[in-house]
Amino acid sequence: MPTTEPAHRGVKICGLTEAAGFDACIEHGADWVGFVFFERSPRNISPVQAQQLSARHKGGPKRVGLFVRPDDETLERVLNGVSLDVLQLYATAERAQAIKARFGLPLWLSQPVSSRAELPTTCTVERILIEPKPPAQATRPGGNAQKLDWGLLSGWQPNFAWMLAGGLNPANVAHAIAQTGAPAVDVSSGVESAPGIKSPQAIATFITQARGAAG
Repeated sequence: MPTTEPAHRGVKICGLTEAAGFDACIEHGADWVGFVFFERSPRNISPVQAQQLSARHKGGPKRVGLFVRPDDETLERVLNGVSLDVLQLYATAERAQAIKARFGLPLWLSQPVSSRAELPTTCTVERILIEPKPPAQATRPGGNAQKLDWGLLSGWQPNFAWMLAGGLNPANVAHAIAQTGAPAVDVSSGVESAPGIKSPQAIATFITQARGAAG
């Protein structure tokens, strides 16, 4: 499905919970900011908190809400509290289409992979996020600071919009892009000073490294 791509390498900063991190995303030109609506995450945020952060700056990055296998009631409750531009989902493709039909917002679908054979060949949403599969003992499907084997994506050139996630940080994002050619990248724990607390300096460095990367 078509989607509007940034003219430069796209950068999403996910898991924002406090003003300093949000303001750094604005200052340094992130393309998307992500709010996590999943209780098991240390970055879980209420719709009221997300709206308060979002209201700090009119316009700017698109607001993305991350949900894990949400029911309609959860989505409705969140959307009644905060204005979102994109819904990022851990869900089946069938469930994603049902959500699209009801709520009408652009959808991103997370696709954890552990082998090249698991890379998607088609896309029925606006964007696919490619990330590593969580460890067996994980309580969350993502946000575990795991790094994907980037070699799995070497030469992979899908005809749909996608984003690389998982284990990225300011020190490795340029290398990840060089190996994968990712048109956009997503970071959360890699720019934190503590779980759920973003480092403005790390955000600035990450965006600079991602935008300057060859790939």
